[in-house]
Amino acid sequence: MKRLFLIILLISNVLCFAQNKIKPAETTQKLATTMYIIDNYYVDSTDMPKLTEEAIVAMLKSLDPHSAYIAAKDVQKANEELVGSFEGIGVTFQILRDTILVVSAVPGGPSEKVGIMAGDRIVTIDGEEAFGKKVNNEYVTKHLRGEKGTRVVLGIKRGDDPELIDFEVVRDKIPLNSINTYFMVDKKIGYIKLDKFAQQSVEEFEKALKDLKNQGMQSLIFDLRGNSGGYLQTAFGLGNEFLGKDKMVVFTEGLKAPKQVFMTDKDGGFCEGRLVVLIDEGSASASEIVSGAIQDWDRGVLIGRRSFGKGLVQRPFNLPDGSVIRLTTARYHTPTGRCIQRSYEQGSEEYFKEMTKRLEHGEYYHVDSIQFPDSLKYYTLRSGRTVYGGGGIMPDIFMPVDTTYSTKLLTDLIRKTVFNNYCVDYVLKNRESLLQSYPEFEKFNKKFKVSDEMLEDFKKVAEQKAVKWDDEQFERSEEWIKLRIKAMIAQNVWNIDKFYQVVMKEDKMIEKAVEIINSKKEYEEILGI
Repeated sequence: MKRLFLIILLISNVLCFAQNKIKPAETTQKLATTMYIIDNYYVDSTDMPKLTEEAIVAMLKSLDPHSAYIAAKDVQKANEELVGSFEGIGVTFQILRDTILVVSAVPGGPSEKVGIMAGDRIVTIDGEEAFGKKVNNEYVTKHLRGEKGTRVVLGIKRGDDPELIDFEVVRDKIPLNSINTYFMVDKKIGYIKLDKFAQQSVEEFEKALKDLKNQGMQSLIFDLRGNSGGYLQTAFGLGNEFLGKDKMVVFTEGLKAPKQVFMTDKDGGFCEGRLVVLIDEGSASASEIVSGAIQDWDRGVLIGRRSFGKGLVQRPFNLPDGSVIRLTTARYHTPTGRCIQRSYEQGSEEYFKEMTKRLEHGEYYHVDSIQFPDSLKYYTLRSGRTVYGGGGIMPDIFMPVDTTYSTKLLTDLIRKTVFNNYCVDYVLKNRESLLQSYPEFEKFNKKFKVSDEMLEDFKKVAEQKAVKWDDEQFERSEEWIKLRIKAMIAQNVWNIDKFYQVVMKEDKMIEKAVEIINSKKEYEEILGI
């Protein structure tokens, strides 16, 4: 241990003297000495690796809200969603009454290839029981994911058949789509919802765009609501799609990071045509880069609510044990110079209470509750209209949170998974008859109605889940409850993009986007062109 301590001190001294910026006696030597003292003289045994991790986490937390430490065991999982793939059997699943239920098999994935279907229940994995209280998301991930090329035998219960069917599945690389849905809203307006800025997002976007254009799309609604961001390079790539060549998308700058400007380098697939971007308080980081650039260049109309306000650049640094520090090194600025990052001077705890504060101040409901000083005034690059900095992107058209159907009953039904349990069971019992009556989703979307009998069964599930039923609240929320039941049935019969196509009927932001796109005069007046 003493030898290790001397090595740490030697390395620390070399680094400090080489950088000539910090005093070793007050920093690295002090830290190493503290670790040595605790390890050798503390009254009880200590877990020094854990203590080291806690010290690193505490140091990063004192810097800013977004610098973070990722333990070695969590690095792969942290990267999966943005990398855009993982290795496994290729199913979307839900845990229903302690049983693994296949919601859908990934098209072209290993499970679909061997014949596993939506509605199948995984009862055994490699001969061992795979149901009961031990089954949770972590259990499923541990047993079904695995290295490409490895095999797993699944015992499947299908329908009412008492016999299990064994399927041998060879694990493979499974894509994680960042675009869950895209479709035509009407004959000329397309819709694309991007959930994250992953490695393959630009490729997915281009594919969706091509498909929509082939269906006659002339205008686009691009939905970034709830999109918390991802790779800067992906944001830059999507800038190409909308802005055309030689336009600034964003620039970064920090005390120890020289200014770096990101310019588009080609004409993308949708540089012309009316564009509406949807944002809200959940739109962050890369979402703010793209929406901010579109607004600064007067390329499209932004509708929604003020975005999150995360404009800090994190750079990954690998540590010796395989763990990673994601350290903030610079800030994002829109093309007009607006800093996307909101203030965190009051500390991380207060910073993350911001969304609650916005609710308390009425920002989700009244645009007048948001005040910007003249010092934060900027002017767009094409028409010179006024936009504001100060953290987050303020849309051109404010849309309050829709409270039309909002009740405590509806909140409890969602929170206690009543919709999910009822709809999964309904589809398990009625999948064949549904597909016979509605072989195509379009027919289902036009003609399927949630019956009174279904609502009575739904109410029984709510009572089983200890939801206090209130007839007055139900009357207020009824239309949305019926719409959500229909949407979740569509999701379980087909896939998740059908959920969005059903609920779109009550989406006020999409409704407003269509209205703006269809009014050439209003669209151009907003943009000042």
